[in-house]
Formats: sequence, C-alpha cells, structure tokens
Amino acid sequence: MNAWNIVAFRGNVEVMREIWKLAKERLRTEELKNTISLGTDREGWNAWHIASFSGDVDVMREIWELAKYRLTTE
Repeated sequence: MNAWNIVAFRGNVEVMREIWKLAKERLRTEELKNTISLGTDREGWNAWHIASFSGDVDVMREIWELAKYRLTTE
C-alpha cells in the first residue's frame, strides 16, 4: 500500500488533500496518475476500491473531486 491508499483506508480526508497537494508540487502528471490516483496494493486495489469497500463516502467524494480536478487542469 502507498500512503494514498492507507489514508483512504483510514478515512482522513484532510491528510488526503495534503498528500495530493504535495504530490502535485513534486510529481509530473503521469507520475501523479500512476502513483497516486491509480496506485494499487498487492491485491490490486486502489484508493477508490478501498474507500468504496469501507463505505467511506466522504473519502470517495474527495478522490473523485481530486481526480476530476486533475483531469480538467491538464
């Protein structure tokens, strides 16, 4: 699991925003997409899978909004 997946599992939206902000400052778009948005654990689950499995709607909304923002600002 990467930090993004762990935070999705823990359900901490504020930390998700901070990780996203730091990653955006340091990673290129492709790296951001591959390591943050689509990064998976050993089972192949990404943050979206983890949040939906745990039923954390707030985290799911945050992932959606951040991914949508990334896609519309490239």
